[in-house]
Amino acid sequence: MRRRTLFTGLAAVGAAGTAAAVFGRSALADSEAAAAKANYQVAITEQVSNKVMIFARNSKWDNAHMLRSFRPGGGGGWSNLSDVKFRETHKYNNIGLFTCSGGNVGVWNLKSERHQEFNDVLWWATPGGNPHAIERIPHNGSVVTASSKGYISVYGPKSAVMSSLGKKAVQTFGLPGAHGVLWDEVSNLLWAVGDKTVRSYKVTGSGRGTRLREAGARIKLPGLGHDLQADHSNKGRLLVTDTKGVYEITKSNRGIREIRQADHVKSFCRHSSGEAFWTIPNWPKPSNWRTNTVGFDGGYSRKRGGAGIYKARLFYPKYQ
Repeated sequence: MRRRTLFTGLAAVGAAGTAAAVFGRSALADSEAAAAKANYQVAITEQVSNKVMIFARNSKWDNAHMLRSFRPGGGGGWSNLSDVKFRETHKYNNIGLFTCSGGNVGVWNLKSERHQEFNDVLWWATPGGNPHAIERIPHNGSVVTASSKGYISVYGPKSAVMSSLGKKAVQTFGLPGAHGVLWDEVSNLLWAVGDKTVRSYKVTGSGRGTRLREAGARIKLPGLGHDLQADHSNKGRLLVTDTKGVYEITKSNRGIREIRQADHVKSFCRHSSGEAFWTIPNWPKPSNWRTNTVGFDGGYSRKRGGAGIYKARLFYPKYQ
């Protein structure tokens, strides 16, 4: 059986038989029952319009039902939005962090305005190398980015003002195939995923003296790492995807187990209800990293006509 058949094709990603085969019937029923009560919000990085768009899980995903959006700009370093996260801060309340494969990364202030643009950006920089992920270190104010050409960049602030991060990284170090970064407030570690590996780093110093130092045993992946997320249903786990599947990592012992078999899952998230949702490309070449559909457990899906979605994220500002 081909690996991707366990997701039962691209149009019906996450069909009931798929989840049942991986988790068992009772687990599927529990997940569906919990999800039926949940109407959380999902953010997508949509590359045709180059916008972050936010929708309610249970609504239509058309313009009339769009809850809010953000567009950093178009062309050049702002093209192809590739990652978005949302975080709480003391100074700015909630912020959004984003990366663009064109080369730029940034942070914007989530104000009451429904549709936001570049004028809402608090800070941006150009780490280059096809930026694929971004994270903020709480109580430190540093921002970390992962560029798929093989490196991690650290931006340290001079003060609590976001713009004090500056345009130049205070630390850059290699991680082959760097695709994901995630702060874990349980272990106080920054996790990162790259080619066939998940690694963790301790944050040392402060301000412009902030540095990352590798800590703990490396975790092996069978394929090229892609997405790295918190499991919002279990604080003891992380979720990671690579070119061959989706995995759970147990933080305490760094154990890893495959939970889904599918090629090239670009993003995979799990809500506190236990329901998972994901993106798998269904566009033809030369844009065959995109999809117009977000799949959910139990055969549920949301489709946006003409969209080029790369990642889908839980719109939730807490780390876990």
